[in-house]
Amino acid sequence: MPKITGIFSVLLLNLAMTACAGNSALPELTLSGPETHYTLGAGDKLRITVYGEDKLTGEYLVDGSGAIAFPLIGAVPAKGLTAPALADRIAAGLSKGYLDNPSVAIDVLNLRPYYILGEVNKPGEYQFAEGLTVFSAVAKAEGFTYRADEKRVYIRHKDGVSEVLYRLDGITPVQPGDTIRVLERRF
Repeated sequence: MPKITGIFSVLLLNLAMTACAGNSALPELTLSGPETHYTLGAGDKLRITVYGEDKLTGEYLVDGSGAIAFPLIGAVPAKGLTAPALADRIAAGLSKGYLDNPSVAIDVLNLRPYYILGEVNKPGEYQFAEGLTVFSAVAKAEGFTYRADEKRVYIRHKDGVSEVLYRLDGITPVQPGDTIRVLERRF
């Protein structure tokens, strides 16, 4: 095997160091605490059960303002709450002169989607699932293309103004409404 010497070896070494440093300098996206639980937002469809009150039990949609219209108590803000927190809020509203000790349960019937673009085999809109990571999102999109950069990814969060470049690893979480863009690798 020929020995690489001179300016070419220096360039290769610099390129390798830049690539390594560039990837490790990328922020790691992790969620912890309350952020790890699905929070409700516009477009979520809910099944709300009020035990012993069949006329109040039914399917409700979180509207564009982030609220649900619930009988007797009116508009109930839901955006940013978890399903159990919304159940507590509805129970508190119903207990103010309508029902004695109401018991409320909520099931989220459909979760907001996320979007994946770029160097994946099947870009598009996909249904969000709890605990979703970028790797599992890529798997749902039938994997990386042969041109994909498997070390970096852009993510624009639903409330974000611009994309942020993240290190792509097995723990990079996806949130409902995120847009993931898998880059083309540099040759």
